[in-house]
Amino acid sequence: MTRIRVAGAPYERGRQYGTQARDRVRLSVQAYQRVFAHYAGWDWPAVRRAAAGFEAPIAAFRPAYLDEMRGIADGAGLDLADVLAINVRTEVMYAAKARQAPLAARGPVPPAECSAFAVVPAPGDTQTATLLGQNWDWLLHSAQTLVVLEARPDDGPDFVTVVEAGLLAKAGLNAAGLGLVTNALVTDADLGAPGLPYHVLLRAILDCSTVTEALTVLQAGMRSSSANYLIAHASGAALDVEAAPGDFTRLYPQLPEAGVLLHTNHFLSPRLHPVDLSLWAMPDSAVRLHRLRAGAAGSPTLGDLRVLLADHADYPHSICSHPDPREHPLEQGATIASVLMDLNARRLWLAVGNPCRSPYQELDVSWLGAPAAAGAAV
Repeated sequence: MTRIRVAGAPYERGRQYGTQARDRVRLSVQAYQRVFAHYAGWDWPAVRRAAAGFEAPIAAFRPAYLDEMRGIADGAGLDLADVLAINVRTEVMYAAKARQAPLAARGPVPPAECSAFAVVPAPGDTQTATLLGQNWDWLLHSAQTLVVLEARPDDGPDFVTVVEAGLLAKAGLNAAGLGLVTNALVTDADLGAPGLPYHVLLRAILDCSTVTEALTVLQAGMRSSSANYLIAHASGAALDVEAAPGDFTRLYPQLPEAGVLLHTNHFLSPRLHPVDLSLWAMPDSAVRLHRLRAGAAGSPTLGDLRVLLADHADYPHSICSHPDPREHPLEQGATIASVLMDLNARRLWLAVGNPCRSPYQELDVSWLGAPAAAGAAV
């Protein structure tokens, strides 16, 4: 487990991040050069040109995030275009998938991503914690680029996120008690048009103090790609937001049922406007959702959820995902990390790799929201 600690203004935080994770950030760029060539048929100069189209939408939304990416690039000895390219990797890969969908022959198939859940108490229940978690499943190279990023911004709440080196954010928890987990989705509208990228929006949600504020962030501009954002708060508020490319009219909120929110990699909304390609691209999503529903009935405890995240039904395409040796090496996926959070206690547990064989370790996040010591080293 590589832990990166950063503090200060956006550029300075980015530079600290890029410096401390230099080798892993550079490995992310090298790995995605191969990945983009395989999935989209693009060489790296073409990827950089496509990524440059996202600079203006990000600048109009939150220019500080571009400053952060510039800092990452400088710290890692790369160009901004390289770091921007890996932060829009979803837009490149799933746009390629959407373009292939009308074809009879299946092209390269990305691995499924993530089984996620939230468990929230009923109003008046002060004994039950708000729990949040997921298995993050992705390409095998990301096991070598995984980092825990611990940030103390001077312009927002402290946060911790489990993320690929060089990316702004993924699943995480902030000092305000807000937690975030997520799932990839894909529709026929995922064509890679420049807009607000998925990983930039994940970062923006971790800057929020409430679930309502997070929903407002998702409505702040034209989103470039489909994604699912499962957001919860220590107060017991929770919302799952399925998002298709576009503006606020293409957000589809899902509410908890019997205190539980569950999501995998396909849309659940019955009123979706674009065509959902998720089950075509990630067919194991349906069985994983069934297993989540079977395992999260009632009032599951942290122990129950650990068992659920290690489930092997429909192996290897299970909640606890393992590589399928029959697949192309660049299409094989696995559970890269498993994350559990108790939002009330501000506690986070991480299993690096498959939770069936990797024990959960509790990360010390007691620093979230604590006053910074004068002159403390980062």
